[in-house]
Amino acid sequence: MNESGTPALPHAPHVPGTLPTGLVSVVVIGYDDAAHIATAVRSALAQGPVVAEVIAVDDASTDGTGAVLDRLAARHPRLRVIHRAVNSGGCGTPRNDGVRAASTPYVMFLDSDDVLPAGAAATLLAAALRHEAPVAAGLCVRRELPQRLDTRWQPGLYRTAALHHSPERHPALLHDTLCVNKLYDRRFLTEHGVTFPEGPYPYEDFVFSARLLAAAPRIVTVPDTVYVWHVRRDARRPSISLDRDRIGNWHARLRAHRRGVEIYRAAGRDPLAHAARVKFLDHDLRMYVRELPARSDGYRHAWWRATRECLTGYAEAELAAARAPARWIARVVLAAPDPRDLDRLAQLAARPARLLPPYALAGTRPVWADDLPAVTLDGLVGPGAAPARRLPVTVDAALRLLPGPPRVELRLRVHELYGRLATARPHSVDVELLPRGGGTALEASAPLSADGTGWTARLLVGLTPPAAPGHGHRPRTWDLRVRLHCAHGGVLRTAVRAAGGTLGRRALPSARHGLLLVRPYAAANGSLALRIAAGPRCALLLVARRLRRRRTAP
Repeated sequence: MNESGTPALPHAPHVPGTLPTGLVSVVVIGYDDAAHIATAVRSALAQGPVVAEVIAVDDASTDGTGAVLDRLAARHPRLRVIHRAVNSGGCGTPRNDGVRAASTPYVMFLDSDDVLPAGAAATLLAAALRHEAPVAAGLCVRRELPQRLDTRWQPGLYRTAALHHSPERHPALLHDTLCVNKLYDRRFLTEHGVTFPEGPYPYEDFVFSARLLAAAPRIVTVPDTVYVWHVRRDARRPSISLDRDRIGNWHARLRAHRRGVEIYRAAGRDPLAHAARVKFLDHDLRMYVRELPARSDGYRHAWWRATRECLTGYAEAELAAARAPARWIARVVLAAPDPRDLDRLAQLAARPARLLPPYALAGTRPVWADDLPAVTLDGLVGPGAAPARRLPVTVDAALRLLPGPPRVELRLRVHELYGRLATARPHSVDVELLPRGGGTALEASAPLSADGTGWTARLLVGLTPPAAPGHGHRPRTWDLRVRLHCAHGGVLRTAVRAAGGTLGRRALPSARHGLLLVRPYAAANGSLALRIAAGPRCALLLVARRLRRRRTAP
């Protein structure tokens, strides 16, 4: 069984030479991306004989993208180039153009700044043919450049191979709204009218995915990585997923979300419509709330109005079906006419969630605030309460760099939460330093001391082992996590919140590396992180990056 209870399938990667050839078309779309599109196209051509053609759609580029594609097509007979005369303003129209031009039974999609890893098309095709599934999906890796930090997209869906006979029986499929990590039966798309919205339509994947799932295809998932999504934060034109500082982005996301729900309802798929609305709370709402404290006052008020309007249509059963942090956030937005408690809401929206004090009560019921007694924090106490290991506990951390051998002093404070932790009786804490991008974690442990309103601990952590350079001798970033060991209730895992101490960059002498540049800082979600540049080369790279950012800043 996989995590959702779906029977896992025996999975074996494809064996070269055992698949029919020429069954797949890869549709590559691009606009003003001459610097990257050749790499994307080559990754599609390198998929081997299962790919009969690569169809590159140039969306009326002005930077030479079309010429790059034409030169590639002159050398690669399998590459066909479509030049649009007028820019569509979005990604949906060129993808639709590519599907209409395809001549094979199966299609895949690839964006101009991403790549397909070796064997992706063959792996998906083998799964689709083996299980007669119109859709085969695999793992997408989100890679931040130039650091090459990889994050797996929706990993819970792709831990094991599985066959899903109906999306309604596995609503978690709605969380993967990407269209690019999948292989599609072209006839199925055509017969069921599964297309992208035309023209300028941000979050077109949401609508395409809704049309696809509303058609109730059999879907096979595989654990293999089949797509590498490149995230370039310093790009001249940020992707829609990064361009969230304009309120228009939120309005576009709301429009796409509502359209998806309408599609499910029109198809008679009410369970999918319900799942889509719950997913909106658990994922979309939390993601944007995390960023609210950094937005302008005008953005906050516009966001609050639009979100209240959206949530007003929610039934109580839909709110209750969402995870506790999401439904609490939604209830605060509904109860308050204007933005309030943004820092506290952002911490609750973080992953893992943190519920910051004050801890108000209405009688014996935990509530958000004394002046919002109707916003009940259900699930914290009483019958049906969440187990201790799932509580949104807040652990504050103050960090101080110490003289002498490179090391830090870490002072932790664990906040009580409506008596739940006192019942669980925490007695010790493990601190983990986890390197971003993978690697060996470092640990330190200490006893916890009760002080009447919570628990405290003090740890010393040496910096020499974490100072080893990362990929390409670049600085490394370490995230701090804690495990609270309780006499009752097992182990509670969470991140620590940056709450004072030294948060500026410091240069420290090191007998091993000569020089360490150490920067403790609060990450976007408020969690404490540590960035270390070891040696003169790493330090120079860090300084050069800061200078580049200053030159490109508006």
